[in-house]
Amino acid sequence: MFSSVVQPPLVSLFSSTGSSPLHLWETHTDQSLPADSFIVLLNDATALPTPAAPKSLIALPPLSDPSSSDAHDDTGYALAQTVLHIQSPSLPTTYIRCPPRSSSSSSSNTRMSRGLELKHPWLHLQVRNLGREWSFEVGVVDQSGKEGVVRFSTFQKEPALHVTTAPPLLHLPLAFPHASTRPLTTWCTLPVHLPTLLPFFSSHALIRTRSSERDDGSADENDTEDLPPEAAGRVPRPGPHFSHVSYVKVYATCRLRRIWFSESRMGDTQGTAGAQIQKTPWEFQMYAAEKVSVDSN
Repeated sequence: MFSSVVQPPLVSLFSSTGSSPLHLWETHTDQSLPADSFIVLLNDATALPTPAAPKSLIALPPLSDPSSSDAHDDTGYALAQTVLHIQSPSLPTTYIRCPPRSSSSSSSNTRMSRGLELKHPWLHLQVRNLGREWSFEVGVVDQSGKEGVVRFSTFQKEPALHVTTAPPLLHLPLAFPHASTRPLTTWCTLPVHLPTLLPFFSSHALIRTRSSERDDGSADENDTEDLPPEAAGRVPRPGPHFSHVSYVKVYATCRLRRIWFSESRMGDTQGTAGAQIQKTPWEFQMYAAEKVSVDSN
């Protein structure tokens, strides 16, 4: 998809405030859950426009302890921007994916079907914790062309490597920052350094048996394929040398503002121990809704 173009140091793959946020993305919802499984654009602070019936937004967790005397107004700590709301009680069936899987023979769709082919080592996601289980995954390819899938899940308890699927799946635990009684926001930017993950595909200690691979209910039929027992263990696993990303997939339930790739880690603080952190561009930074005070006089 991007192999034939010059790749700049920063590539924005998704922006909820763009003119056509999902132009490069495939969306999928659970048709058996029309009221609970959906993907919509809305204002993070006001939750407007209201999703069309029968869709019903979940109740969001409070940002502060409601019994506390200094509890905050949640609206003041949401974003004053349009974001993408992805919701479902059935996590594996509700997601967005880039690039879309397409059987079309058109030249543009053919390019997308080959994968993203982005060579940037850093992936960044701006996401809001909605207090529900959440997961996202990335297809990674090594320098010899072997592919693997790295999945991050808030419900995963420990790292696990599944080698009876093609491509092999590395499943890693994911945790949002700990909540406090005085949080600034439930939004955060998650940076992922992809090259450091490929060596784990060679770890025998992380391999899990086929019987345990579906215990968490997270996997789906779209990007990994179950193999017969005789083929298990013969799936080529990627080596330690990162080449590029083939796809990105984000499951329910969360709110998304932006997804981008960069050549270096980005953030608003200085690196430690010699680490280089590039400052996040101002247009990528998150701005809270303005709190309005009312004078009783």
